[in-house]
Amino acid sequence: MERAKIARINELAHKAKTSGLTQAELAERDALRKEYLSNVKASLIDQMEHTTVVEPDGTRHKLLNRS
Repeated sequence: MERAKIARINELAHKAKTSGLTQAELAERDALRKEYLSNVKASLIDQMEHTTVVEPDGTRHKLLNRS
């Protein structure tokens, strides 16, 4: 996610706490949050798919196997 979008999320969060948001700003905030969460989830899944667990006996297996 671009830095500008993250900055916009933070601007909207600050405005929500101080003066409130319009309906258009609420919709924008919700869309940006949804995109942000989607990116975070995709990143976490990718990280888990590339993690290997090494057991005490030396065997290895992937933490998450999406076959």
